[in-house]
Amino acid sequence: MPSSPSARTFAVRHLQMARAAFAALAALMITFSPDHSAAVGLSVFSGFAIATAVVLLIAAWLVYRADHRWPAVVLGVLTVLAGMAGGIVAWRSTTLFFVIVIAWALATGFFELLSGILARRSGSEPRADARDAIVVGAITLILGVGLMLVPGGYALNYYIDEAHQTFTLTGIAIGVGVFGGYAAVIAVYLGIAAFSPRAKPTPAATAASGTPSEGDRG
Repeated sequence: MPSSPSARTFAVRHLQMARAAFAALAALMITFSPDHSAAVGLSVFSGFAIATAVVLLIAAWLVYRADHRWPAVVLGVLTVLAGMAGGIVAWRSTTLFFVIVIAWALATGFFELLSGILARRSGSEPRADARDAIVVGAITLILGVGLMLVPGGYALNYYIDEAHQTFTLTGIAIGVGVFGGYAAVIAVYLGIAAFSPRAKPTPAATAASGTPSEGDRG
């Protein structure tokens, strides 16, 4: 027998905090790493994706009621598959980084954006995080499109007088940096969303849906 909504300990804000924390960790790892190779990029992405997928799948049962559960399940499955593919060390290459991250960003971004729009237009009580799903989905889609514009084989040699050394800016370094920037933006947005006050639904809507108020569920 499923637990009653009032007995739930976790709320939407807890899921947002967890996603923000993993995104922040990915952003920090990329920012402070001197190596922006495909191996490092895929390693960070894999850890970020698998950790995010785990909290999404757990939240599907601990946070959402039955009719709001499917978006978290689908996002969790798509994300864990991308993370596992990126975690195969023998496969890591510049091409694989772009293929996996672009495919993941376009698929999950479109789905999260769509699920948020459908939730906002629903005649019943919408999901508490419908607006945030729209924003995160749109930002993730922008990541996918942005990475598509980065040429994987790009290489620009430049010389820094102070270091008396020639450096090379590569396409993969740009791609990994773009993903790091995306993770930082998502971390800030979801962190703010998690601590933002939420409007409470009317008593009639709460009674009809059988769910706790927004203040109780995050």
